[in-house]
Amino acid sequence: MYRHILIPTDGSELAHKAVTHALALAKSVGAKVTALVVEASFNVYELPASRMNLISNAFSEYAEQAKAHAAKVLNGVSDEAKAAGVACETVQMTHDHPYEGIVATAKERGCDLIVMASHGRAGIAAVVLGSVTTKVLTHTKIPVLVCH
Repeated sequence: MYRHILIPTDGSELAHKAVTHALALAKSVGAKVTALVVEASFNVYELPASRMNLISNAFSEYAEQAKAHAAKVLNGVSDEAKAAGVACETVQMTHDHPYEGIVATAKERGCDLIVMASHGRAGIAAVVLGSVTTKVLTHTKIPVLVCH
């Protein structure tokens, strides 16, 4: 049924539930997985005005922290996949709109299912911010399994 499952994750506890579910599903159907971490681009507007003259250092610091975070998350998923006997590739990318990175990666890699968590924003936060999961659902034709 499924041969290649994309697992977008941010390393959160909720996202880990989706990782666990996706790996179990992949093992049961003999699919391979690709684990993906999409880090937001550096936002110069979040830098304190007092540090504007140090922007290149701040950018480098952010990039190093993002890369280290992604590596830690992806190594964890890769280790779990190996323990489960599931073939796993990992991808780390930087993108201003994480949902676009997820949709593009699924398409480029030939994934036939995306398994991801939903952080379940409610009320005005859901209206104003939306959710990455909702945006993935509305911008892809690939089936999406949402774990809560």
